[in-house]
Amino acid sequence: MRKRKPKVRILAPDPRYGDPLVTQFVNNLMYKGKKSTAFELFYNAMDLIKGRIEAEEQSEYDVWKKAVNNAMPQVEVRSRRIGGATFQIPTEIRAKRKMSIGMKWLIKFARQRSGKGMAEKLSAELLAASRNEGLAVKRKEDTHKMAESNRAFAHYGR
Repeated sequence: MRKRKPKVRILAPDPRYGDPLVTQFVNNLMYKGKKSTAFELFYNAMDLIKGRIEAEEQSEYDVWKKAVNNAMPQVEVRSRRIGGATFQIPTEIRAKRKMSIGMKWLIKFARQRSGKGMAEKLSAELLAASRNEGLAVKRKEDTHKMAESNRAFAHYGR
């Protein structure tokens, strides 16, 4: 690279759970700089999850963590042009990128869900992902299948 690496920004932990990853999730959820609205939406979704899983012994925070872990891809495919042909080359993903891709997929597919209100949609997607269901987990599995089917081209990786 020509320039020096950018300094990694440290995220402040969120007020309710004290976890910087929750702040990162809320930052991805945020529209037009409205962070307090995004926090309110996230906490409403967590309250909805809490209401739905009362019989189980895990907390809504554990459901969220499990959902993010289940949606995180381990590998991705990157297009690379070699000798006039374009190959899909499977590559490992670094830990921070895994986390952010998983969060973005959860938010994207929550927005696509049918339902009334984003908090309702987000809670439904998080619950589905924590049970290894839902579109975010399906996207992860599709990505893994694509990487597996193109494993023969892995030696082209940089």
